Amino acid sequence: MSPVAVDVGEIVRLRTERPEAVAEAAANRVRRPLVNDTGRLMIVAADHPARGALGVGGDKLAMANRADLLERLCLALSRPGVDGVLATADILDDLLLLGALDGKVVMGSMNRGGLQGSVFEMDDRFTGHRAEDIERLNFDAGKLLVRIDYDDPGSLTTLETTARAIDDMAARRLPLFVEPFISRRTPEGKVVNDLSAEAVTRSIAIASGLGGTSAYTWLKLPVTDNPDDMAQVMETSTLPAVLLGGEVGGDQDGAYEKWRGALQLPTVRGLVVGRSLLYPADGDVATAVDTAVGLL
Repeated sequence: MSPVAVDVGEIVRLRTERPEAVAEAAANRVRRPLVNDTGRLMIVAADHPARGALGVGGDKLAMANRADLLERLCLALSRPGVDGVLATADILDDLLLLGALDGKVVMGSMNRGGLQGSVFEMDDRFTGHRAEDIERLNFDAGKLLVRIDYDDPGSLTTLETTARAIDDMAARRLPLFVEPFISRRTPEGKVVNDLSAEAVTRSIAIASGLGGTSAYTWLKLPVTDNPDDMAQVMETSTLPAVLLGGEVGGDQDGAYEKWRGALQLPTVRGLVVGRSLLYPADGDVATAVDTAVGLL
């Protein structure tokens, strides 16, 4: 499936015998500007496993096979118009060792402590990349998730730590993609995100005001339940934004149409999509990625 054959044995050998190979590959990686001449950005996301979110559709462990995931990522990264990847350290280290990140935008995922389904899911600690790690490894940007529950006093801690992460990244002149949600727990204890126009509008307003400067802040936003609301919702901020994909189930074409309309808005600069492109219902990663690129 992938133009790069993933040899797990070789990756493990390098990790065992030459762990410094990761830092060497990062130092020697060919870099590029965050945004090229098109002004658009197409990023493939694969930071789900570190939060214990391995499921795609009905397969609860779809993303658990690391060799398969790496092959899908390498295939996606090889397609024209794909600018880069968002992932946690373990996956980015593997991709560095595979030589798959030259000329690509590399985004480190910063907070993955809110494990899916846990009682502490909303306490989303910064357990991934720190700003100093992203700088040291010559990566290009960071990403964080900030879910705000008005009934959870812990959300204040989440907001504060998010603000400090924004400050740390801005001090290094590194872009940070902030993914905000207004969230709540159902009576059964499941965390759900409110995608109504009012909730997404409020999340944008809150996220845009975090930190001592917004100069290096981007927003990573969902399409609202009613896609027609996006035009008004996106008037809430002047920060550049990318659309997130999320799971689309079997309605891949419907997801494309939602993205197509929102991508016409002046503040929307691209897409950051993961499972729906890496694990499409028909199994054709290349076509799914190429179709998404075509929307830009």
